[in-house]
Amino acid sequence: MKNILVILVLLAGLSSCNQKVEKPETSESTPKEEERESNTIELTKAQYETAGIETGMLSTRNLSEVVLANGSIDIPPQNLVSISAPMGGFVRKTELLQGMNVKKGQVLATIENPDFIQIQQDYLETESKLEYAQLEFARQSELSKDNVNAQKVLQQASSEVKIQKARLTGLRERLKTAGINMNALEKGTIVNSAVITSPISGSVTTVNVNLGKYVNPTDVMFEIVDTDHLHVELSVFEQDIPKIKLGQLVRFTVSNNPDKELLAEVYLINQKINEDRTVRVHCHLAKDDPGLLPQNFVKAIIETGANPVTALPDQAIVDFEGKSYIFVQQGGTQKNEQAGLLFIMQQVSRGVSENGFSQIKFPDGFDGRNAKIVVNGAYALLSKLKNAEEEE
Repeated sequence: MKNILVILVLLAGLSSCNQKVEKPETSESTPKEEERESNTIELTKAQYETAGIETGMLSTRNLSEVVLANGSIDIPPQNLVSISAPMGGFVRKTELLQGMNVKKGQVLATIENPDFIQIQQDYLETESKLEYAQLEFARQSELSKDNVNAQKVLQQASSEVKIQKARLTGLRERLKTAGINMNALEKGTIVNSAVITSPISGSVTTVNVNLGKYVNPTDVMFEIVDTDHLHVELSVFEQDIPKIKLGQLVRFTVSNNPDKELLAEVYLINQKINEDRTVRVHCHLAKDDPGLLPQNFVKAIIETGANPVTALPDQAIVDFEGKSYIFVQQGGTQKNEQAGLLFIMQQVSRGVSENGFSQIKFPDGFDGRNAKIVVNGAYALLSKLKNAEEEE
């Protein structure tokens, strides 16, 4: 029995000797260390001074909350005119080109239509009939005083005068609408052409005719726009509408000049929600700008009021690969305590911006209230950090 125990002990010893203890391989740096190293930069005092680094603390500032919106430059309906030939006809003369400026009452085109002749004849004939009817009414009135004629005859004469007056008035308006020169017609001159004149002053935006073309009364020959009263028409999402009030300041840029900021103010807020869940907001320009054109695409910021927020100067925030960062000073490392300073790049979210300051929002778990933040020279630190990564 004792021998069996000895053999078992020897076998157990041999088995433990043959087992290999595998130790986990130690990596040179943990993921946290790698992340820390990639977002960390150390400067000597000389580099610190050369880069002009300055640090500061977070501040609370009253920045205007804003609503972002898109839209376009628009014109009032009364400033856009579509011009047609009320009675149709053949285009015999026009010199208009798109982009030309015209004055109110200026002749735009000459229209020829044989029907003009018949209307003028009817007008002159009716004018003559009215003159006869008025003389007959006067004669019957005199006879009526002496009871020579029946009252019915006098009434018929009066009715004829009214009929001819009404017919003459209707023909006169038709001729005026067609563009017939009434002064020449009163002198007995009958023409087969009429002129189309501009009802407003503005710029020609559309020309749909050419010489010899027949136009119907429903055809649009020209379009003229008066750009003296342009406005901004914005589309605001329905959830932002409660923030919008009349008179609020609107800062916007247009697609053909994105570097120039213009001002407007909220003038009207539509009470209807469109199918895309937006509401139309009508804004008046602070001043007219000759560079604006109808249908220019607009990117706008509506300032809805000032609120106290945590903010930093704009130069303290750097943008890299679509994200925003700041640099926080941590002090020197142990091996270089006296010679250098350590800075960590911290991702943040940028909020509203105004007058050179931007609202800052930190990620959960980071308290920046007492942090020493680089407010000048942040881009120099970003450049040095990325150059160091490329060299590695």
